[in-house]
Amino acid sequence: MKICIISFDYWNYDHHIVKKLQEKGIDASHINMGTYKYKNFSERASNAVSKIFLNRNIKHIKRQEYVLNTLEKLGPQDQILVLNPHTLDYKTIKQIKSYTTYLISYLYDNLERFPVEEKLELFDKIYSFEDKDVKKYGFEKITNYNYLSEQPIQAEEIENDLFYITSYDKRRIKLLRKLAARLSTLQVRSKIIVVGKQVWKEKLRNFILRPKGASLIEYRKKPIDNEAVLKEYKKSKAIIDLMREGQEGLSFRVFEAMAFEKKIITDNNTIETYDFYNINNILILNCELSNLDRCFFDTPYNPLLHYVYRNYSLDSWITKIFKTEEISV
Repeated sequence: MKICIISFDYWNYDHHIVKKLQEKGIDASHINMGTYKYKNFSERASNAVSKIFLNRNIKHIKRQEYVLNTLEKLGPQDQILVLNPHTLDYKTIKQIKSYTTYLISYLYDNLERFPVEEKLELFDKIYSFEDKDVKKYGFEKITNYNYLSEQPIQAEEIENDLFYITSYDKRRIKLLRKLAARLSTLQVRSKIIVVGKQVWKEKLRNFILRPKGASLIEYRKKPIDNEAVLKEYKKSKAIIDLMREGQEGLSFRVFEAMAFEKKIITDNNTIETYDFYNINNILILNCELSNLDRCFFDTPYNPLLHYVYRNYSLDSWITKIFKTEEISV
């Protein structure tokens, strides 16, 4: 059995799928478009000029060539999974399809953010984490997964009441301003990091306005290694998870919190529809943030039943996507 995963693995989540498949004895490969690099400065400069004057992204083209060239070397596959196909053109996906009899896609972003409607017909099966897209397009619903452990991970010494890291996003920043002020009032030990090229705007705003709670937030241009983020999770009682505009699907942060048995503070109301929802473990913020208080941090985490925890493991996810229980390797 040969399975290939094609993705732009920006946060290094997708390689866990390949590793788990290989552990099952399946010949699994990963074509990661994120690994493509400019060959030299000249190629980088040429692409910059092309984007500005020709509105043509050469790197985007080169990445797709990289996918097809790698797939040609790998040969025919029993199944190919493309994660978030917005990074691929219709023509490229059609060529990918010629290498397999079963082409799958998993959408872990909503179609409002990354429209791919014109490419959907090329896939034999489409999964999505977004309820509204599932309802509208007839996709099969599946969540993200707990890639960390089949069993809850033992806690380390706690240093903070909560930890949050996020990319710079207008909606999140607006809510984070209110949240920081509330956390400051409650004297909650917090570590909050915002990452992105535009963080200077918020730093300038804070310098001028001096808003309450601004000192709780650290701003960085470059992302932090995922291993460092996981270490921060271990040292915190709770993890914040704020949605992007239009998002309802559960982020990986929810399942990382599950693995570490950490509480979750979120503005995603749909989380209460899942079987792991527990009012002692998950706080859904109201508009005024008035339901956020100290007692949420001071009460213990309620462990999930084993079968509930197991249902969101990577192993279960792989079984659902690739029907591995039906496969003879």
